[in-house]
Amino acid sequence: MTSRVIGAMALTAVCLALFISPVAMAQSGAQTPKKDESAQPFVVKIGFVNTQRILQDSGPSKLAQENIEKEFKKRNDDLQKEIAEFRKKVQQFEKDAPVLAESDRNRRQRELGNLDADLQRKQREIQEDFNRRRNEEFAIIIERANAAIMQIADKEQYDLILQDAVTVSDRVDITDKVIKALESKN
Repeated sequence: MTSRVIGAMALTAVCLALFISPVAMAQSGAQTPKKDESAQPFVVKIGFVNTQRILQDSGPSKLAQENIEKEFKKRNDDLQKEIAEFRKKVQQFEKDAPVLAESDRNRRQRELGNLDADLQRKQREIQEDFNRRRNEEFAIIIERANAAIMQIADKEQYDLILQDAVTVSDRVDITDKVIKALESKN
């Protein structure tokens, strides 16, 4: 099962438990308020936070992305220079190949193949390092966002705040509040 299906099932179970439990208590003979007592309806306050939007739109996230890109700019630029040099060597080889001796052609093909493999390896390493670094930064932002969510939940007395849902009404979306809280802490 996908996490969305499991999340939807969990939400359904929570909603059913919250809305059915008063009915079940009444049917089981649990003590109910007398008619002269003012009975308050049981209201569940639910909120939703779009984590993807926090990671895309929040100030701390944008700043982290810019810093990571600056951090990797030199490595990317160096790699692009190496790729341009490789392409020149390939073009030169294609030009020279018809007049080269077979042993020289094979040797240069091997060299170009090795160089191509080396460039692909470097490209993968840079991408893996970039992703690792971005994930580290995003983990910090998510941790801070979770702390902000907890503060908002306590302050505004939310019973349930979800971070993954199939569909969400703007009425319960508190993502802007979380982004505002994150940006105020910067």
